[in-house]
Amino acid sequence: MREGFQDDLKRLDGRLAAMAETAAEAMRRATQALLTVDLPLAEQVISGDADLDAQRSACEDEAYSLLALQAPVAGDLRGVLAAVYCAEKLERMGDLAAHVAGAARRGHPEPTVPADLEPLFTELGEVTSRMADRLADLVHGEARGGYAELSRADETVDALHARVMATITAPEWDRGQQTAVALTLLTRFYERFADQAVSVAKRLEFAATGDLPG
Repeated sequence: MREGFQDDLKRLDGRLAAMAETAAEAMRRATQALLTVDLPLAEQVISGDADLDAQRSACEDEAYSLLALQAPVAGDLRGVLAAVYCAEKLERMGDLAAHVAGAARRGHPEPTVPADLEPLFTELGEVTSRMADRLADLVHGEARGGYAELSRADETVDALHARVMATITAPEWDRGQQTAVALTLLTRFYERFADQAVSVAKRLEFAATGDLPG
């Protein structure tokens, strides 16, 4: 029975990793839709969010089944509870990627991001997508140190957010309040995506080591 339980844990890890990969791809595609004013792609990201919702439900169902049937303790218990916590955060990351795609849809056919800010949003998309990709690695590999690594990436996202905010609040900003509000919301979506990724990395490291980092 114990060997079967370990197989169940590996399957649960696989579900979490798949969720992280889905969230990464969603943010990558949402950013592409945003910067290329690609309405069909934005719609695909938005409709695809239901897939991540379903993955979260499957992950939670499997975790609760393990808790009920196997009564895990110590490290195994931490791992199962972490799966429930992380699944919620990863599903939220998918929501935030869908919000980015939603901004692209609302702005269509006009670009939401001015040309001079495109490099900042390109980098925001790249950094946050890589953070989610890294979570998939941490699920399957060594989780120790993952929190510190993603915290550094989060600092990069915060710095990019600050640069966007400095631009749209500067006296010389001449694109209007509506555009400034839209960009403020957009940068917030990226910032929250990164924050959720850090939370996942922190819980994964705790599950693996028993020590809460930070």
